[in-house]
Amino acid sequence: MGLLPWAGQALKLRGMESLRRQIEKQVHSLTGASLGVLDLDQPRFDAGLFGPESMVWKVHADFTSMMVGGISALLLQMLHPLALAGVWDHSTFRQDMIGRLRRTSLFVAGTTYGGRHDAEQLIDKVRRIHLQVVGQAPDGRPYAASDPDLLTWVHVSEVSQFLAGYLRYVDPQLPVAEQDRYYREVALIAERLGAQNVPKSSQAIDDYLQRMRPQLLCDERTREVVRLLYAAPVPNILAKPFGSLMMQAGVDLLPDWASELLGEHQAAWRRPVIRASVRRTAKLLRWAVVNSAAQRAARRVAP
Repeated sequence: MGLLPWAGQALKLRGMESLRRQIEKQVHSLTGASLGVLDLDQPRFDAGLFGPESMVWKVHADFTSMMVGGISALLLQMLHPLALAGVWDHSTFRQDMIGRLRRTSLFVAGTTYGGRHDAEQLIDKVRRIHLQVVGQAPDGRPYAASDPDLLTWVHVSEVSQFLAGYLRYVDPQLPVAEQDRYYREVALIAERLGAQNVPKSSQAIDDYLQRMRPQLLCDERTREVVRLLYAAPVPNILAKPFGSLMMQAGVDLLPDWASELLGEHQAAWRRPVIRASVRRTAKLLRWAVVNSAAQRAARRVAP
């Protein structure tokens, strides 16, 4: 009889471990880890472009806040007619939303946490792809993904929302000086891709976004992107509530002027409900995921 409590506890622990692995597997299926092209365990002691003491490693470490920030960033980016035209004409996101998510995740994880050689290879690959992304927007203006000004817009939209997600769901008390350090560090990626005059502080980011507002608009194609994001497929039916929550949280994370421009109105009572749900989800995922890009990189550089 004395063995029964111990046996029951062992069964419970095995069940919890099985659940943890299943959740982690679902998380990895949404990221660049599922593509199997990046070895974050090698080379040993290679700190990559930033290293473990950087703010980039810190801000990009939490899967949930990065997922919310990434969705919000895409919505913000698509308000720029030339950025939208490039994606619309040259991307397969309408047919392969999950693939687009994985490839973006691979680039962010690789340039943040990969070894220096892998990070630089990813940057070079994207630069080559950008040279092929040229065309004409519906309003007649030419566009090129390699345009330094357009690269700056895409970068600012992305990193401002990554940091916004971190501030909301990980560390709301992060000092402004550390926020500025994040922007200074992460500007390296944009500049390597060809961006110019990249803002490198919270105030500079805010000023830049205000200057850009007259150039932004929401048209039928922008609304189609929003519709596609709401309807984006998920790996299985169990992940569908998670995808819906992330989309709602991404809209909630947008600056008020951007959600107004998109016509995405969320009732005031819903916002605290969304945020509380995301925080509960984040807590679960932090327990479940023990082999994230950040964790693997930390083990790689550890003495």
